[in-house]
Amino acid sequence: MVCLFRPTGRLRSPVAGLLLVASANGALAAEEAASGMEGVQQQLDVQTRQIELMKRELQRQESALAELRRQLDLNRRGRGDTPPPAAGAVAQAAPAPESPRPVGQAPAAPERPPEVAPIFEQPGVLTAPGKWIVEPSLQYSYSSSDRIALVGYTVIPAILIGLIDVRNVKSNSLTATLAVRRGITNRFELEARVPYVYRFDNTRSREIFTGTATDSSFDQDGRGIGDVELIGRYQLNDGGGDSPYYIASMRVKTRTGKDPYEVRTSYVVDGAATSRVALQQELPTGSGFYSFTPGLTVLIPSDPAVFFGGVSYQFSVARNNVQPNIADANPELSKYKEIRPGGVFGFNFGMGLALNERSSFSIGYDHLSVGKTEATFAVNGSKATGVRVQLGSLLLGYSYKLNSKQTLNLSLGVGVTRDTPDMQLTLRMPLSL
Repeated sequence: MVCLFRPTGRLRSPVAGLLLVASANGALAAEEAASGMEGVQQQLDVQTRQIELMKRELQRQESALAELRRQLDLNRRGRGDTPPPAAGAVAQAAPAPESPRPVGQAPAAPERPPEVAPIFEQPGVLTAPGKWIVEPSLQYSYSSSDRIALVGYTVIPAILIGLIDVRNVKSNSLTATLAVRRGITNRFELEARVPYVYRFDNTRSREIFTGTATDSSFDQDGRGIGDVELIGRYQLNDGGGDSPYYIASMRVKTRTGKDPYEVRTSYVVDGAATSRVALQQELPTGSGFYSFTPGLTVLIPSDPAVFFGGVSYQFSVARNNVQPNIADANPELSKYKEIRPGGVFGFNFGMGLALNERSSFSIGYDHLSVGKTEATFAVNGSKATGVRVQLGSLLLGYSYKLNSKQTLNLSLGVGVTRDTPDMQLTLRMPLSL
């Protein structure tokens, strides 16, 4: 073996230098590799710890989710629901259809039907016990009619010898009413109504074949307290659900207004001086008779609508020894021994629809059949009989709740028969106290 070094330690061959350099580089590379392996191992350890932490968090969340599912199943079993199938379960067969089960507890049936826009005089809902309702109202009524009076005699049905009196009458009426209602019990309420009436009529007439083409016109008016009314209503059954509400009522009308026999009436001689026409100098504000009106109202709630209807019959007390206030006439000749008004049968029906929590809309029909009035004169006992009159009105109503205590009601009545007023517009503002 040849020694490549001298004792002095100097390098004798370039190959040995290369070997030394290679050895040094290999050592450095080994150190770097060792250090690199240590870094990788450290990173691996850190990631392993992070994975362990994530596994523990996942296990905690799975435990919380299982607890939530258990609570949900308990709640569903308490309500009677069928719990859903577990995740991953395979359906073996389609289950048979089951009848629907109620969820929770059904709301209790209301003690009174929902309120709708009132279009008739009687309200649809009774007042709660101990509660006062003050309802001011204003009603305007208008009607126009043509009247023809034949004064003379006929030779044959097509020929008249005498006068033809043609009149056009336009009637206006404005009635302000204060109504007060009080709930006595859950099923009984009382109401009092005090009206103030203002009426004014305009009449235009012409007597044909008198040689004049000029129309004569005159005005009449009247104002004062009308007939005060007392009303009692009683709810016959509990109602609610599919059962309708039945409400019985009794209306008593007094004679506080000025009646047609108290107003002063005078005779006016026509242009040809062949006849006299009775003309009232003042219009009456009352009917002149006490009357009693029993009735029955039916309410059928069907959310969001309410169907209603009713029947009534008005009986008026006859008057004896009535003396009309007629000027220029013998009082004994114009005196009545008895005046007996005819009965009035009425019915109505309609539907109310709730638009939202504050407003509602109603539509209905009201009909009155007025019987014949019979009058017996005191002088000779002769009788005069009137005619039966049919009064039909189509009614539209709207209600808006201003706040918890006050409501605005507006209704429109349109006459559908000849004797009914052409238009009736009523504004009500009930206030709960």
